[in-house]
Amino acid sequence: MSRPRTALAALAALAAGLALTACAASADADADVRLVVTTNILGDVVEQVVGDQAEVTTLMKPNADPHSFEISAQEAALLDGADLVVANGLGLEEGLQQHLDRVAAAGGEVFSAGAHIDPLPYASGDAQGSPDPHFWTDPARMADVVDALERALKDVDGIDAAALGARADAYREELAALDADMTAAFAAIPADRRALVTNHHVFGYLAERFGFRVVGAIIPGGTTLAAPSAADLRDLARAIEEAGVPTVFADSSQPDRLAQVLAAEAGVDVDVVALYTESLTAPGEGADTYLGMMRANSELIAEGLTP
Repeated sequence: MSRPRTALAALAALAAGLALTACAASADADADVRLVVTTNILGDVVEQVVGDQAEVTTLMKPNADPHSFEISAQEAALLDGADLVVANGLGLEEGLQQHLDRVAAAGGEVFSAGAHIDPLPYASGDAQGSPDPHFWTDPARMADVVDALERALKDVDGIDAAALGARADAYREELAALDADMTAAFAAIPADRRALVTNHHVFGYLAERFGFRVVGAIIPGGTTLAAPSAADLRDLARAIEEAGVPTVFADSSQPDRLAQVLAAEAGVDVDVVALYTESLTAPGEGADTYLGMMRANSELIAEGLTP
């Protein structure tokens, strides 16, 4: 097995150092409109669209795992007082679902982004057939989310629709530019090398959008809370050998041990490269915005798969 990229160690240290970072609030602290967002990816998008018309609180810390992060009682109370709660949906926020259900049952406004996109089902693993919540890897679907978010925010008292529309239009242009940049970044990858192996199934939407095939995932499902068996690893190792996969991509929000175990199991020269797949980083650490995260990942994927 070749030596893993040095970025992995830096990312692991970064994740540890940020473990106790407080939830982020942005915009005018005196704003009358208060929005609470579950994931930091959506938190960034909401901030870009709403601007200074609302106070935006993002519950998920940098470099956290959206499947397993939990919130304090104080943070849960923020959900109750929000004018709008923005969630990913499709089962992503497993540790928060009870709180989201409680807010909805009490008549609170909960915007579930996954309800406004055309979802893909998982193609394999324990979650086969259920909706895949990782839609942000496709910029076109994120544009659908922005469309729906704009409509939802227009109904919130205190939001100026014209200002909101101008910011939403500008961000849609940014998403279109991102889509074009990703297409250009992947153009050099030969068709026979457009094969993805990751820690868990996270790139189904990217694969569909940009012409990749998902060879498999180390954790056989859509959540990081599952665990692979020895048979799962052997099966995936055979698939890697058959597909000639040169690189395994690990999530930056979790240790890369499983990816390295798989690389050793495969018995081939496979690099292990960390991607920012499910969480933004702290400011200035390489992927502190959704657009920056996607561009960084595109470059790493292209580098890892291009001969």
